[in-house]
Amino acid sequence: MTSRAPEFPEYIRENYPAQGRLFGDFLGGLWATACEALDVPVEQSVRTTRMLRSLLPPWAHERIGSAPAQPSYVADDGFPAEMSVNWSGAQPELRILFDSLGHDVVWPGESVFRSRRLDHVRETFTPRAGRPTPAPLWHSIAWRPPSGVVHKTYFGLYSWPHTHREAAVTDAMARLGLARAWADARRRVETVEGEREIEFFAVDLTDEAQARVKIYYRNHDAGLAQVERVAAVALHHDSERALAAYRTLAGERPDAGEAALSCLAFRSGVDRAAESTTYLRMPALVPDDGEAVERTAALLHDQGVDPGRFRTLAAALAPGPLSEGKGVLELVSFRAAGRPGDVTTYFRLPVYDRPPPSPLSPVDLG
Repeated sequence: MTSRAPEFPEYIRENYPAQGRLFGDFLGGLWATACEALDVPVEQSVRTTRMLRSLLPPWAHERIGSAPAQPSYVADDGFPAEMSVNWSGAQPELRILFDSLGHDVVWPGESVFRSRRLDHVRETFTPRAGRPTPAPLWHSIAWRPPSGVVHKTYFGLYSWPHTHREAAVTDAMARLGLARAWADARRRVETVEGEREIEFFAVDLTDEAQARVKIYYRNHDAGLAQVERVAAVALHHDSERALAAYRTLAGERPDAGEAALSCLAFRSGVDRAAESTTYLRMPALVPDDGEAVERTAALLHDQGVDPGRFRTLAAALAPGPLSEGKGVLELVSFRAAGRPGDVTTYFRLPVYDRPPPSPLSPVDLG
């Protein structure tokens, strides 16, 4: 297992503290930092950083204060964005997820990026369809060099009563021709013991055959065996590999920690959930970010991925030594669907000192 020295003091001085900076400048700086840590050529880093700035909502032109003016549930301190990296394939895929905070997001060449799937279901998540409120919209940009950028949209259902969440998802899946697959998945999930709730519905903004529709569950007080049984609902899933990955992240604990997430992905032409991804919240499983990075590095190594760039990236995105902080590496997900090294690491950006008062807990995904 190889590793490079994770010391990036120049990046830390540049990116933190965030207060007083424009949201777009802060996020653009972190994207550029991630590109350098991932060995992305400079010209590609510059081009995609400009792209990111152009795609962010209007709040990107506002200054970051000492507390969020409009708290988002992307992060538990109310910050409206997170960064993640998927480590499968020859090149890592860099992603950023952001909350629209009520603003419209217009993609360049929107007729190209906007898919029929989104048009079919958008109204389902609004009061016009009988919902209590419009579902908050989150957006994701994912880029794996040298491929093009992939766009995704998420409908947040976390503030609705459960009956409205289930009704909206059932309606949306019927409109997309996936009613049979959803009925099968829902029946299978309901046989797994424990308590869980639907929190997000997501669509890939492409009309390609491999485009996914995803449904996210939050698990409550679940054990590793329980989240594995939810994951096993999917057609393409290797339970042995998945359990081994969860145990590497959880250490000696039999539980999945606080609020583990389960995502079921659906594709056209498949009459059940096609794939599943399980997300473990690392701050609930480890004493600090240093230990979170070590366990994740071990999982990457087990999956045949050199963890060197991951270690470098984690150190570059943290405001100080990893052993002295907690929550920068917030989530690690694993998908056991045939592709090796399908691990994604989710980084929270420590911007605000304290979380905003709220009865709701934040959700994380990608």
